[in-house]
Amino acid sequence: MKRLCRILGIARSRFYHWRRSAPLRASRQAVDAQFAARLRVIHRASDGTYGVPRITAELREDGEVVNHKRVARVLRSVGLAGLRLRRKHRTTVPNPAGSGCVNLTADLGC
Repeated sequence: MKRLCRILGIARSRFYHWRRSAPLRASRQAVDAQFAARLRVIHRASDGTYGVPRITAELREDGEVVNHKRVARVLRSVGLAGLRLRRKHRTTVPNPAGSGCVNLTADLGC
């Protein structure tokens, strides 16, 4: 095992930690798969418009204790996203009769 870890460029302790924690990772993936199915139902019920904040609020209304970061991670892993409608804000209305900017470098002889 020592030679194999040296070839792969990892520490032996890291390999043994990875092997020891495999059942925990598998159980977490199973729980996340069930959670993802529930998120898909909520997302589909909203016609694909709900994102992380609204889905988190929906789950909390149902009495489930859930963190928005977990919702975001699972949504990202299954490839779902909320609808983003952003308007372009216009902060200045240009004068149509205005001449625009004057080229000052042409006056300096540059």
